[in-house]
Amino acid sequence: MIAKTNTIMPIIGKLYCSSSETVLVVRRRPHVVNGGGFVVMDCSAQRVVFRVDGCGVRGKKGDLILREGDGDALLLMRRMGGMVEALSIYKKWKCYSLDYEGSRKLVFSLREPNSCLVKNNAIRIFTRNRGRDFKISGCFPDKCCSIVDSKGNEVGMMKEVEELIESKDLYHVVVNPGMDQAFVFGVIAVLDYIYGESTHR
Repeated sequence: MIAKTNTIMPIIGKLYCSSSETVLVVRRRPHVVNGGGFVVMDCSAQRVVFRVDGCGVRGKKGDLILREGDGDALLLMRRMGGMVEALSIYKKWKCYSLDYEGSRKLVFSLREPNSCLVKNNAIRIFTRNRGRDFKISGCFPDKCCSIVDSKGNEVGMMKEVEELIESKDLYHVVVNPGMDQAFVFGVIAVLDYIYGESTHR
């Protein structure tokens, strides 16, 4: 059994960390709305907490934007490309924080295997703070997966909304106490693109 951590872990910022377990609902958007993507709602108040713009209509292919509920851009997730990437055994993403002046600072990078030759084929996430690395455990397309830290602590978990499992348009994300919710949904945005779901067109 994977332990749950209660340590405050601000990766984007303390503002996005809660002292209690948080259950949020993800609802996918059609591709015609801001390139697809999804909105993240507080399941009790139905308040929009985050939204993700996909890359089908706006921006370039492989760019995703995580916005706060009010629409302000918070994170830019960018897929790396070029010849070096094509020859690498890994595909890489870089996630940058965006401030009000538009300057960028690298927050985390995500690495997925690009080859069956990789022995450990888990998707891995590396943050700018050493010792705060993560991996994906489980199957994202089935919405049955977790973000797990380097000590084996589960920090965020996705699961289908049971009563609407047929539609696949809604799923729950459980974020453990102390974990940075903006980071969790930045990772989920990239996973959504990798598996060709709402953000990938």
